Amino acid sequence: MTKPEEQAFLERLSRLGPALISALHALETARRVLHPPRFPEIRSGLTPVRARLAEELGAFEQGAVPEEARPVAEQMATSARAAQTALDLFLAPLSSPEPILDAMHEHCRSQASLYPLRRLLPPVSRFFVEAPFRDRLDEIDPDVPAAGVSVGLHRASGSSPSRGGFSLYVPESYDGSRAWPLVVALHGGSGNGADFLWTWLAEARGRRFLLLSPTATGPTWSMLGPDVDAAALRSMVSYVRERWNVDTEHVLLTGLSDGATYTLLLGLQDDVPFTALAPLSGVFHPGNFANGNLERARGRRIYLVHGALDWLFPVELAHAARDQLAGAGADLTYREIEDLSHTYPREENDRILTWFDPRLALPSPSAPS
Repeated sequence: MTKPEEQAFLERLSRLGPALISALHALETARRVLHPPRFPEIRSGLTPVRARLAEELGAFEQGAVPEEARPVAEQMATSARAAQTALDLFLAPLSSPEPILDAMHEHCRSQASLYPLRRLLPPVSRFFVEAPFRDRLDEIDPDVPAAGVSVGLHRASGSSPSRGGFSLYVPESYDGSRAWPLVVALHGGSGNGADFLWTWLAEARGRRFLLLSPTATGPTWSMLGPDVDAAALRSMVSYVRERWNVDTEHVLLTGLSDGATYTLLLGLQDDVPFTALAPLSGVFHPGNFANGNLERARGRRIYLVHGALDWLFPVELAHAARDQLAGAGADLTYREIEDLSHTYPREENDRILTWFDPRLALPSPSAPS
């Protein structure tokens, strides 16, 4: 391949990269503000993003690729195709929720395909970390991980190819020399741990905590009938504690929607490893009254989040949960977000982490690197 052809490839790559990252940012924003009355506005904002990505992806795929760059090119194209599919699904006519759920999955799949390129493409690495850490990439992602530790993304399968099991992220800067906090994040109904991991990965990477994202054994968490998830979650936490240095005084259980409901249902039980609970957009399951959880809520640290616009679990249910938990003596923080529907408020991760463990607060601008 001639030098001009190599240069043309690099130019196409330099155009596709920003278009892809812009698309991922736009998809994140769309998911945050997702609310039925806002669908026309969301689609209007995504339309030019989709057009730009499609143009740059088409140009990228049509050009010649140096032999040594083929793996990178294919990985980048795979991520971009998934992002384009997510945008297409957001822009398609809606007759059911499935296209939106599929779009969210493709958004996560795009991130999963892009993440392995972070070491080769600094803009990708900066995308997967919060702003205060973007000038500290060498520290956050060292060239050579510490000896004797296993870092990065880990997967464990469950009882079926798609259910059970977990995804685990151990930040690349982990060296085992000190105990790190652990965040256990539960997906919503119809979700999975591999996708929900990306809701927390950038925060874990820079702020340095271990991130465990399980997948429910059934279609969602055990809230009706026998509890088939509690023992599995305990086992997963034990697995992490046996292999990595976990600060057992700082183990957070958090979740969205059904994951939030199950966070309280499991997290208030006896003999659980969780030291704090942060349910978002869930409900206080009636089982909590029958199994004694409400009595065990006294003194438990709980950060309860709900959206004023939630159409699935109206905010009045959150008010009832707030009052029940406060009346039971829980150490409760309640956050009601005025513009939040039944979606995940990614910006709330910062407040949750600072409340959970002040050592995980973002560094001040003057903090040393």
